[in-house]
Amino acid sequence: QAGCAMGCKFCLTARQGWKRNLNPSEIAGQLIALRQGTPEGALVKNIVMMGMGEPLANYENTLKAIKILTSDFGAAFSNRKVTVSTCGLAPEIIQLGKDVCINLAISLNAADDATRNKFMPINKKYPLSALLAACRKYPMPGRRLLTFEYILIDGVNSSEQDAEKLAALLKNQRCKINLIAFNEFPGSGLKAPAEQDVQAFQQILIKRHFTTILRASRGADICAACGQLSGAQTIH
Repeated sequence: QAGCAMGCKFCLTARQGWKRNLNPSEIAGQLIALRQGTPEGALVKNIVMMGMGEPLANYENTLKAIKILTSDFGAAFSNRKVTVSTCGLAPEIIQLGKDVCINLAISLNAADDATRNKFMPINKKYPLSALLAACRKYPMPGRRLLTFEYILIDGVNSSEQDAEKLAALLKNQRCKINLIAFNEFPGSGLKAPAEQDVQAFQQILIKRHFTTILRASRGADICAACGQLSGAQTIH
């Protein structure tokens, strides 16, 4: 999508509002543009539909783009190399699992409805119980794992107690957890936790036997990191 209508409070991209849905050629064409825009052609091994917009709110066009990217007559990517990220549109998650067999990532960011309601308006429509029920129906064959993305925000969801709640919430889910510290931007009123708090959070999840990856932030110097796809020029 150009812009986003989901309104997540920790995301600067959402402040631009929603402009329009991209069509399938615009979505799949980003791969071609990347390959043509680098001197030797970028070697792309994985495709992740994440960043600006909610892929499942543009469901039909997203599905068509996936089929182009995975078709032998298209880009011929393996389904195992394609991931769609969503903030939690439960019915579309279930439908996606029926239509294609690709990887799924859930932007979770809280282990209780009260916190998630405050920062992610979609949770009021599809609370955690509905979201996790949809996740349990999503097919992940073989050794593949569902991914839960968790942005750590100081004083909001980054305490050791929050880590224990997250472990309890996901204890029956075959999954891995990606952690990333909040990327600060002017006017958010939020900040990233201290590095030792991030590491303590990760260690609790590891002790609870979750595969837990701490993601490095890139692009923050020009406000183009995760949750900042607006750019410094837009902010100023």
